[in-house]
Amino acid sequence: MKSNKLQQKYNAFVAYFEEHMPVAESELKYENPYQLLVAVILSAQCTDKRVNMTTPAMFQRFPTAQDMAAASVEEIYDYIKSISYPNNKARNLLGMAQTLVRDFNGVVPDNIEDLQKLPGVGRKTANVMMAVAFHQPAMPVDTHVFRVANRIGLTKNSKNVLETEKTLVAHLPKKVVSKAHHWLILHGRYVCQARKPKCDECGITQLCDLYKTKSSSCQTAN
Repeated sequence: MKSNKLQQKYNAFVAYFEEHMPVAESELKYENPYQLLVAVILSAQCTDKRVNMTTPAMFQRFPTAQDMAAASVEEIYDYIKSISYPNNKARNLLGMAQTLVRDFNGVVPDNIEDLQKLPGVGRKTANVMMAVAFHQPAMPVDTHVFRVANRIGLTKNSKNVLETEKTLVAHLPKKVVSKAHHWLILHGRYVCQARKPKCDECGITQLCDLYKTKSSSCQTAN
């Protein structure tokens, strides 16, 4: 019974967002997998808006992995110093580009295992590449996805991002997995915010475990 109720919640979640957000895409600006990979590495603990302000000049200077691989950490740093953690990211970007050139002929690999061999690329970034660049049914779990999925009740007390990822993938139709990633991110970014969720602007309160808990608390208090 619980399993059926959970699947009904997933079905209602998908139906709502298919109607109200039929097009859901990354807010990062890029033209090819290499540019997306650079942007995603830069986006860790940084806003997409800031990344999009930084990457045009960078892509002009380093249009290919070969160009970046031939640079120095110091030069890369100069282009990304307004981004969070620029020292670490400059090192990772150089290592990523050099590994791409050395091991993959400068071409971004299209599978999770090889992507994670690149410096600065963990499971989340690899999943972003699979979902966004290669249109595969992957579910990258960032802080927004983790928070919103747990608040709504799509996942129940998930202990870590891998558990959240597996639960979401198991219950979502394969054809919407990558789009659902964007639904959860955008909902978390603009409506179900971390400190103060905008429940009065939310169209899925009827599905949301957190909202039901808050409503019950209010009724008890009254």
